[in-house]
Amino acid sequence: MLPAKYRSVLVLFTAFWFYASFSHGSGFRHSTILDPHGKYHLKWRFDRGTITFEIEVETTGYVGFGLSPNGAMALSDIVIGGVTDGRPYLQDYFADAKRKVHRDVQQNYRLEYGRENNTHTVLAFSRDLLTCDTNDKDITESTVRVIWAYHSDDVGPSGPMYHGVNRGRKSMRLLDPGSKVNITSGTDFFNLQNINVPVPYKDTTYWCQIFQIQEVQQKHHIIRIEPLIQRGHENLVHHILLYQCDSNLNESELGASHECYHPNMPDSFLTCETIVFAWAIGGEGFTYPPHVGLSIGTAIDPVYVLMEVHYDNPALQQGVVDSSGLRLFYTPELRQYDAGVIETGVWVSLYHMLPPGMQEYVSEGHCTRECLQESLGQEMPNGVRVFAVLMHAHLAGRAIRTRHFREQEELQPLSHDEEFDFNFQEFQLLKEERLLLPGDHLITECKYTTKGRQNMTWGGLTTRDEMCLSYLLYYPRVNLARCESLPEITGQLKFIGVKEIQAPVTTWPFMIKSPKKYSNLSFTEAMDKYRWSKKRGKSFNEMVLQLPMNVRCSKWGQDEWSIQGTLVSPPEMKSEVKPPSVVCRSASEPHSGVVFLFTLCLTYSVVQACLSL
Repeated sequence: MLPAKYRSVLVLFTAFWFYASFSHGSGFRHSTILDPHGKYHLKWRFDRGTITFEIEVETTGYVGFGLSPNGAMALSDIVIGGVTDGRPYLQDYFADAKRKVHRDVQQNYRLEYGRENNTHTVLAFSRDLLTCDTNDKDITESTVRVIWAYHSDDVGPSGPMYHGVNRGRKSMRLLDPGSKVNITSGTDFFNLQNINVPVPYKDTTYWCQIFQIQEVQQKHHIIRIEPLIQRGHENLVHHILLYQCDSNLNESELGASHECYHPNMPDSFLTCETIVFAWAIGGEGFTYPPHVGLSIGTAIDPVYVLMEVHYDNPALQQGVVDSSGLRLFYTPELRQYDAGVIETGVWVSLYHMLPPGMQEYVSEGHCTRECLQESLGQEMPNGVRVFAVLMHAHLAGRAIRTRHFREQEELQPLSHDEEFDFNFQEFQLLKEERLLLPGDHLITECKYTTKGRQNMTWGGLTTRDEMCLSYLLYYPRVNLARCESLPEITGQLKFIGVKEIQAPVTTWPFMIKSPKKYSNLSFTEAMDKYRWSKKRGKSFNEMVLQLPMNVRCSKWGQDEWSIQGTLVSPPEMKSEVKPPSVVCRSASEPHSGVVFLFTLCLTYSVVQACLSL
């Protein structure tokens, strides 16, 4: 047995190490500001089983933090705490469907420390990622809708007072936050920015303008792209796409701006086909990995680009003028590889349709093995490496996966989000780059809900229409721009009883000839006229997933690979990756802190001293 004075030292040392490791010493790797005024700061760190938060708020009253299923108060998992008379406190709460707050019987949030000065309150707390408490929300790699609030007064005997306007929400990925890589101060940049665009008085507008890329005398790499969203327009600008245009474009077209996909838009817009970059609402800037960059300055690089801005204006605001765009940082210090972008998923078309009233409807867009065999087989037989993915859908979207198959065996998904948020879409860096080989097969799987909708939801451009896309950032760059599919229309029409369409086809959407009940209706009107039910919608979904698919396999510009336009059947897969099962830890199991302390004792071979504490 160690002498008493050494045991005392050991006790103090062990306690200090435990406190330092779990409270301050290990630091917080991730941080963000939750409110627009910089008053609510969040830091966090996590391991395989637990997550620890630290919040610093400009108040001397209580602070609230929660996880919501949809960004609202109802059914949220909430923790409320503060510091009173120098003593920190913390309580685990939840909100019911009527937004009433209740104290959770199972207190799963653990107070780590708290402090307060004359202006700010700091609280740190931890919890298990999966608590198996029905009143808690699991924390996974999917999108999490964080809600926050604070008050000038602490929690009283009757509970917390209403926070008023001191509240908000922010969507983020707590377990997959990406890496905020800083670029060298003074790095050159150029802006692609709209100037005083009058946003039309309608719910959806796509606005296009052609720009010239920064002129350089030799090859450079773009290493970071970040949004320039006009203040106050964060919810107006839904996404921005950059397309490479014909390098022989007449310079008189520069500065030309017009509504995209419009009969009167300039013909030069039609030459801009190849996607260079994509940004969507909620996303921050994207920094390329240190060995990859977006090339400019060579013969095959973009000289002119078309910037497409999607304005989402459901409130029909009038007199709105916007000057948003992108900032691109570039350097002459070349990276090892040139980056490319492949658009995969469901080819955007009216042939992509969702019946109304469905709690869940699944669409699949295939980047077929035939397309990847032809394109990669000729361009890069050893394959390309995917390093980031942006998954894209609209308002009905609830979950997206980018699935990866090789020789009919499913690998782990390239990316997935089981809590998709229309208002938070950004490129996610993969934890490990993924090799994509000739003959591989990708499926972008989108789950939607059309509950509450009375008519069909169509594939299309507006936010009330739908998309199902994955944008893959990869290297080295090859001549493949789009790898998509679309279920053929004949089987979908047969499902509702269509026998014949009018020929020749002279209108779009085309017209139905028979049966009589659909005669002289467009196919979209016929689909809406059909009496949909949940049972019929489910049967339709199962049938569509088995239909032959039109293949889209396009090169840069307006060229195509030979496989484009052919019909192929969905592949039969030998195996699928199932989502991991949730294992609940028994309440009798020791907490990780106890295990850590015991392990510390074993490590220092002083078991007797530890057991005598």
